[in-house]
Amino acid sequence: MQQTRGPIVLVWDNLNTHLTAGIRRYIAARDWLTVFPLPPYALDLNPVEGIWTVLRRTSTANRAFAEPDDLITAVRRGLRQLQYRPDVLDGCLTGTGLRRQPP
Repeated sequence: MQQTRGPIVLVWDNLNTHLTAGIRRYIAARDWLTVFPLPPYALDLNPVEGIWTVLRRTSTANRAFAEPDDLITAVRRGLRQLQYRPDVLDGCLTGTGLRRQPP
């Protein structure tokens, strides 16, 4: 909130920790935060699933990781590269139907 200086819209999956009473109280106490929960098992509505698909096809594709840290490094590198590819990120959001493609 301090960085955006405006309202925040959060689209959340139905992970059980997102549904606890403490989290609900936190959300209710912040008028600048709007939360849209996804239905259970709505992988097709979650743009993060598209990002994981991109990572599986690029930075982690066809690799065997000897150590967990090697996998973590590859995922972080892939995410860093994606942050400079708004077209790919927009495609992940568009693929959910939550955003219309520009004409």
